[in-house]
Amino acid sequence: MSVRVLVAGTTGVLGRALLPVLRERGHDVVPLGVDLLDRAAVLAAVRSAAPDVVVHQASALRHPDALTRTARLRAEGTATLLETGIRLVAHSIAFATAPAGAAVLDEDAALYLDAPDPGWAATTAAVAALEASTLAASGTVLRLGVLHGPGTQYAADGAIGAALARGRYRQPADAHGVTSFVHVLDAAWATVLAVEAVVPGLFNITDDSPAVGAEWLPGLAALLGGPPPRTIPADMAERLLGWFPTYQLTRLRGASNDRARQALGWKPRFPDWRSASPPR
Repeated sequence: MSVRVLVAGTTGVLGRALLPVLRERGHDVVPLGVDLLDRAAVLAAVRSAAPDVVVHQASALRHPDALTRTARLRAEGTATLLETGIRLVAHSIAFATAPAGAAVLDEDAALYLDAPDPGWAATTAAVAALEASTLAASGTVLRLGVLHGPGTQYAADGAIGAALARGRYRQPADAHGVTSFVHVLDAAWATVLAVEAVVPGLFNITDDSPAVGAEWLPGLAALLGGPPPRTIPADMAERLLGWFPTYQLTRLRGASNDRARQALGWKPRFPDWRSASPPR
């Protein structure tokens, strides 16, 4: 059944993937053309569009203060969208969980609210606010894995992909952190299913192959034609790479996609980070 979908966040890599799929499925798609942090403008735009469902995937990753701005979009922007009373499908992140317990976690795992990095602590606090408010309103939250594919940091022309191809990325000696990736097209397809299924709840949208840093980092470098990353001592990693890359490669937990498979009928067409194209 066709529905009218208002999408907040249409110009980024995921927006460019999502809109064509929604339209191919016969849905009437309306981009939100106002600043999500302008409450009055958002409420007026939603009233004018009169959608059946709102998709919130807005971020500000190219903003000079990307973490702070994205946190506001997740917390304040979500609250404004929920004021409208329209059913919400909101994007969250599967890699905001605390680094405790099993190597691969489900949706019941605690978020990393006490992260030692202030930027990441603010990010997880905003994620918690988005998830709690959306779930309280019987909405759907999709916790996306680390995006890969065209337009992402891990593509050949992305920041990390280009650095790996040129031999300019470093690997900590203790690269045992687990990353769960998801291809942008798989993330888009999961969003379409959430729009259509009307299943409230919290779902990890990740591929089938959580991978440790010592596996995927040199593996991706090889796929991109680059040399193996040079190994650096663990105690030098944060200074050379930054807090989050070091955390991702050494302590991050992966995320299970079992709940999304069962409740949404979704499964990834790109089974792991190596996948350049879906299987035939």
